[in-house]
Amino acid sequence: MKNFMLDALAEAEQAAAMGEIPIGAVVVKDCEIIGRGHNMTEASKDPTAHAEILAIKAAAQKLGGWRLLDCDMYVTCEPCSMCAGAMVWARIKRVYIGTPDPKSGACGSVFNIVDSEKLNHRVEIETGLMQKECEALLKKFFKELREKKSEELHL
Repeated sequence: MKNFMLDALAEAEQAAAMGEIPIGAVVVKDCEIIGRGHNMTEASKDPTAHAEILAIKAAAQKLGGWRLLDCDMYVTCEPCSMCAGAMVWARIKRVYIGTPDPKSGACGSVFNIVDSEKLNHRVEIETGLMQKECEALLKKFFKELREKKSEELHL
């Protein structure tokens, strides 16, 4: 499990290098990564270009269908409501989450879309996998962003 979260972290680092919020995701089936993604909203000018959505699209393309049965997702930060909904519709079996998102997380923090009895599918949730590493990457990104904005104000 830890190895797949390392792959998700590598995706998140790619996002950070591009100036994107550093979130990465991988979709795994039968111990093989079949989809990868990292945030691309700024680069693509697309509000749906979240790591999870991109990883789901890549996995669906690889499998040749939209139902990702028996697939797990590893994601560095708790998915938002859009991404949680996509996991339900894609029939992801289990999501491994690095760090919670207390402001917009939809896998237990603010909402729990993936485990709603009102929907036709439920995604199992495992949290805290490599939490310190995932949290540190996000904190570093936002600290550097605040410092950059502060410097721009003082120029």
